[in-house]
Amino acid sequence: MTASFDTLFAIASSARDNAYAPYSNFPVGVALVDEAGNIHAGANVENAAYPQGWCAETSAISSLITSGRRKITQVLVVADRIPGGRFCTPCGGCRQKLSEFAAADVVVWSCDPAGEVLERTVGQLLPEAFELIEQS
Repeated sequence: MTASFDTLFAIASSARDNAYAPYSNFPVGVALVDEAGNIHAGANVENAAYPQGWCAETSAISSLITSGRRKITQVLVVADRIPGGRFCTPCGGCRQKLSEFAAADVVVWSCDPAGEVLERTVGQLLPEAFELIEQS
């Protein structure tokens, strides 16, 4: 099941509005879709004891896991653009976290608050994701 871009953008934007980012002043919101079509939102949460905060993707993945789901089928991130006008894509740690629950072909939309978008897949963002090899 998929959710529309507009729905995910609205949910991620609302999550961004609720982010706790008093130190960086860089709020981020995320909306993930699971295999049943449920949407999980997350926001970044900073802490004075840096780096004890966590990213918006981590918050959304926690919601996914807490609900009993294990598969991500869509990802949308909303944040201001970073210096040079580039879109804010998931950080390296979050790319690895996303790859734990999303196939390499899952689309990740990185959006600015105006709705402009950069589209990549999990595999494009993290082409050599770390995977444990099952032992027989």
